[in-house]
Amino acid sequence: MIVVHHLNASRSQRVLWLLEELGVPYEVKRYQRDPKTLLAPAELRQVHPLGKSPVITDDGTTVAESGAIVEYLIDRYDRTGLRPPVGAADYQHYRYWLHYAEGSAMPPLLLGLVASRLAGPNVPWLIRPVARRIAAGLQQSFITPQITRHLDFMEQELATRDWFAGPDFTAADIQMSVPLEVASARAGLDATRPKLWSWLHRIHERPAYQRALAVGGPYELVR
Repeated sequence: MIVVHHLNASRSQRVLWLLEELGVPYEVKRYQRDPKTLLAPAELRQVHPLGKSPVITDDGTTVAESGAIVEYLIDRYDRTGLRPPVGAADYQHYRYWLHYAEGSAMPPLLLGLVASRLAGPNVPWLIRPVARRIAAGLQQSFITPQITRHLDFMEQELATRDWFAGPDFTAADIQMSVPLEVASARAGLDATRPKLWSWLHRIHERPAYQRALAVGGPYELVR
């Protein structure tokens, strides 16, 4: 039996979504972030030494990292065509977007989150003005231009197809959900990029996505 070690407000939400799309039975073991530090509890280190989520266990096998989990589950359980056939033209798109999500799209978004917190209440008041200037400079000179470039690139890619890998929904779209939902919540993605905006609405309408939300609880990763 697959066990999803599910940390609230984390990327493990898309693992639940993938399992719902696959129709594979699974169990959820829940963990809660520290309300002050937002860090995962120490109990997760008993599952994987880094103590992070997502991570799954399956018949004695432990798999961490979103992309690795997606590939493992698809390799072992996919009977619904959530991956194009190896060698097909769409397979190259599939593999690219599967790894682009965390390798290229997420880093500037995470930098933006870090920069926004540099001027937050947890920063000592004495250095807060300096921290705000550093954060503003970083946002203007690097983070915002990078995010804009990536969003423009993704919008252009979807101009020729409905889904990231091709005409059909695949696990690459599940992997891409986190950066685009984060971008929608805090990095300016809106209806001015109609292809990405339509894509977001379509994934939210999928029954498996909605079932995963019901299982995983409030999805606050994008706050």
